[in-house]
Formats: sequence, C-alpha cells, structure tokens
Amino acid sequence: MASQRSVDSARWDSFVALGDSFTEGLADAGPDGAFRGWADRLAEHLAAGNPDLRYANLAVRGKLVREIADDQVPKAIALRPSLVAFTAGGNNIIRPGSDPDAVAQIFENAVAELRAAGIDVLIGTGFDTAATPVLRHVRGKVGTYNSHLRAIADRHGCYVLDLWSMRVLQDSRAWSEDRLHLSAEGHRRVALRACEALGVPTDEDWGEEWPTAPDTSWRDQRAQDIRWAREYLAPWISRRLRGVSSGDGREPKRPKLEKLTAAK
Repeated sequence: MASQRSVDSARWDSFVALGDSFTEGLADAGPDGAFRGWADRLAEHLAAGNPDLRYANLAVRGKLVREIADDQVPKAIALRPSLVAFTAGGNNIIRPGSDPDAVAQIFENAVAELRAAGIDVLIGTGFDTAATPVLRHVRGKVGTYNSHLRAIADRHGCYVLDLWSMRVLQDSRAWSEDRLHLSAEGHRRVALRACEALGVPTDEDWGEEWPTAPDTSWRDQRAQDIRWAREYLAPWISRRLRGVSSGDGREPKRPKLEKLTAAK
C-alpha cells in the first residue's frame, strides 16, 4: 500500500495541486493578502527537502469534480509533474440528490489518467461534517464517498490525506468565520497531515491539542449564529438556487510550475 512506501521527499521535483476552494486556500490569507492554503504550505515543506522544487496550483473555488477532471487534470498532465495533490467532490456531495457512487467514478477515471502518465498522486478524503451545522446532514454521503476514495487509492497506488480522522478539525478554531473553509491554523495542520501521508519529515505535530478556549455565553453564541446566517449562509444558499458558482470566470492562482521564490 502507498502508506508503506519508503519515501525520499527530495525525489519530487515538481508538484501540482488540483481541486476547489479547499486547495485554492480560501480563508488563509498571506502577508500580501493572497490566499495561501494547505497546498502552498505543503509545497513549502517539500521545498525544504528540495529547493529546486517547482509548484503550480490549478485549484479554483466552487468547482465540481467533472469540471476539475475535464479542465485541471489535462493541464496537470501537460505540466508533467512528479506529484499531484487531487482533492475534489465536496461541492458535488453537498448538493441535494448527488450520488457519491457516480462522483467517485468520475474521480477514479481522473486518477487513472494521472497515474497512467507516471505521476504520483495524493488523494484527499472528505471532512467529517458532524460538527458543521449546514453540512451535518450529508455526513453519511461523505462517509460513502470516502470509502470509494480509499478503494481508489488502493487500486491505483495513491497516497491518502485522511481528513476525516483529523479530530483536531472538530474545534471551531480550525475553521474560518464562514464555517465552510479552514482557518489559517486549520490549513497549517492539514499541510502537516499531508506531510505525514507522504513521509515528509517535519518538526511540527498536526494533532497537537488546542489551548483551552474561553467560555462563550449562550447569548454571544446566538448572536454569532445569527450574524453567520446573514453574512454567509444566506448568500451561499442564494448562489445554489441561482446556479452561480463563486469560481465562475476565475483563473487559477498559480497556473505554471515555478519555484516558490517566484510566487506572487
């Protein structure tokens, strides 16, 4: 299995990240205001072992798995990287009536293309949504999808970034104000988990316990919930009803393989 490989992280001289808002890095703004995210952070860890590493990030917020498979996967193959991180399907799974079996088939076809091109692939599972108010009802579908993803990884010899088992992400501090995207600290921990999956050594622990949080009164929590529903939930529902994606017309933030020092 992939997790049993003996890995020299320096052997990856090029890395491409594919996906949606999770991999684009929403809610993890760098000093220049641009989104960073777990994939950028993983690239930094890989570059620590290989300063000549070149990195591209083709992820675009709001994309469905078919869009990623049809658009991003061919572009990634054309770049001829040695490693690809491929996380997709979440935007499909949360939609009413979606079929995790069908979504997984699209995902597997894309993985097969990447592996046929001789590319190592890191697959990301779905999060456990038990603690997420809006997404709690799709938890069973996410679990079914994750079972498919693990089987796909076994069949095609992929590495697995297991997000479901990251209990530290059940803490609200792992998430941004919109409660749908990770906070900067959440992204940092996911990058460390990805390093573990790939066998890349780090000096940090993704599972480190959170500091004790101050108590929040019922009144304050209620006020936060109302503000969240007004500022984030209502616009999200409106976009779903209108068939509008937050990624419409948006280009990837890092379309070319470049050394990290060239990043904007």
